[in-house]
Amino acid sequence: MMKPAMAQDKVVRVLYAGSLVNVMERSIGPAFEKATGLSFQGYGAGSNKIANEIKGGLRRGDVFISASPKVNDGLSGSANGDWVRWYATFGESPLVIGYNPASRFANDLRTRRWDIALQAPGIRIGRTDPKLDPKGHFTVSLLEHAAIVYKQPDLLERTLGSAENPQQVLPEEALVGRLQSGQLDAGFFYSTETSDLKIPAIALPDELKEKAQYTLTVLQQAPDADGAARFVDFLLGAQGQALLKEHGIDIVTPKLSGDATAVPASLRARFDASR
Repeated sequence: MMKPAMAQDKVVRVLYAGSLVNVMERSIGPAFEKATGLSFQGYGAGSNKIANEIKGGLRRGDVFISASPKVNDGLSGSANGDWVRWYATFGESPLVIGYNPASRFANDLRTRRWDIALQAPGIRIGRTDPKLDPKGHFTVSLLEHAAIVYKQPDLLERTLGSAENPQQVLPEEALVGRLQSGQLDAGFFYSTETSDLKIPAIALPDELKEKAQYTLTVLQQAPDADGAARFVDFLLGAQGQALLKEHGIDIVTPKLSGDATAVPASLRARFDASR
């Protein structure tokens, strides 16, 4: 049975990068509902995948949270549907290599240099699609950069097979479960995922670091623009920031990009200092 229109208007639909599924569904969403009385409805997937669905009219939402500022470009301007007129960065999370502690490769992953450990015969590596998710793109960039730093021209092929190797590429929302269940030995994650879920992880050297830069926006033509603005205000407020920190996200001062006049009036004070 369909809900009455009034009840439907109280649902805030948040489309977010799949690496945030735990913090959104178990922490931010419930806390937002308790604080505001509004309902939270989340959908997590690769950031580019969500952007493609928005542009193609396959998914409607009020708030869009991406793991890379560049994703917003594909939704900006009249040629792209003018879905995003502004966005703001609010957090970061470096790329790390998470591994299953029960894996027969766990000791090598703990004790050997990361690129050498990942070349072990038979090791099962998981990562996301570089076309659909920034994390997958960062993974490929990491290996390309490491090939130069370590003077191993074929490092990507020896580790990933190919940029889009179907034996490794998985949907972002499935990657953690595959690792925890033992179907994978290791995978490429953001630190918020591994710290949040107590997955052992290998930090990458500073010269090779890639990281998620989380952005948020209220989508143009949002079904509930007022509710969306309240969600953004909650996320950037003291309680939302504390919850993000608890889940291993590095908080940054919100930095606004795009058309400042398109920012809802109730949110402008959040960004005045960043202009």
